[in-house]
Amino acid sequence: MKLGILGGGQLGMMLCQSAQQIQIKTIIYSDTTDSPAINFSDNHFISNYDDYAQIDKFINECDYITFEFENIPFETLKYIDKKKNVFPSPTVNNIIQDRLTEKEFINSLGIDTVPFLNISKDLTPSKIDEGFLPSILKTRRMGYDGKGQTVICDKKSLENLDQDKYILEKKIKIKQEISVITVRYQDKSLFSYLPIDNTHKNQILYKSISPAVIDDNLRDKALLWSKKIIKSLNYIGVICVEFFIDENNKLYVNELAPRVHNSGHLTIESYNISQFESHIRAVCNLTKVEPQIQHQAEMTNILGSDISEYRTAKVERNNFFHDYFKNEPKEGRKMGHLTKIKD
Repeated sequence: MKLGILGGGQLGMMLCQSAQQIQIKTIIYSDTTDSPAINFSDNHFISNYDDYAQIDKFINECDYITFEFENIPFETLKYIDKKKNVFPSPTVNNIIQDRLTEKEFINSLGIDTVPFLNISKDLTPSKIDEGFLPSILKTRRMGYDGKGQTVICDKKSLENLDQDKYILEKKIKIKQEISVITVRYQDKSLFSYLPIDNTHKNQILYKSISPAVIDDNLRDKALLWSKKIIKSLNYIGVICVEFFIDENNKLYVNELAPRVHNSGHLTIESYNISQFESHIRAVCNLTKVEPQIQHQAEMTNILGSDISEYRTAKVERNNFFHDYFKNEPKEGRKMGHLTKIKD
């Protein structure tokens, strides 16, 4: 069986590594030559995402197709899906690639997000209530690890913005950030990993701890909302739902990641089945396996030049170092991660 993966980053790399363990062959399609996943795949294509001649060759190599990041062009996903099913469905990406449609979808399910406004011709700065400031201006499309976000403290900063390209999100006092990873199989069965506690530095995920120490009611609500979202999307594969908990213990969905997720890397060592194998089993219609936690775990992202010391250091007992084999250690670039488990 051959699984095609669009995107060649570290998530694709770990999907390839997991696929090898269950005798699934992988084919990577990436638009960059510096793609760690191609070193672990059985075959790969390097070309632009609108090179449909190469896309056709890729399709013909694959039995099933998925993607490792959500910003694959929707037109490309739609083109592939007409010839061979893409899991999760491109319709999911069409919702989630735009922060406005994503939040409107979540709210339509009766699930809370942080209050937000759409910057459009009907919403001039003068119409924004002073009580809505300070807020965070976010681009509707693209943006990750804090990119495309600006704190806004006065209305003047909102003048002369391009309409329909931004949302304004109310700035709240966040006590805790958690994520829930859920997998849904083609037979519609679904399983969730326990909530994970996340800490960010400079808006980049720094540390994840599993399981999160949270109130039982919040834990149950986060699990319930995650399952409601994945079912409503008719989603196949792994999805991550990121949550905020405010100072009053109120839960909000922050955003959705329609793929395996950075916070779930610790599942490789802490569960009987990792998020990566769960995703592969779901999209390839393999026998389902219910995730069961085996160890408490802590994952730390390794950024930029910090990778050099990890590449030469001796790994201690119950520590697991994962190198992404990227050549250029740019500041803030995710170069690897370290997971520690407790016996």
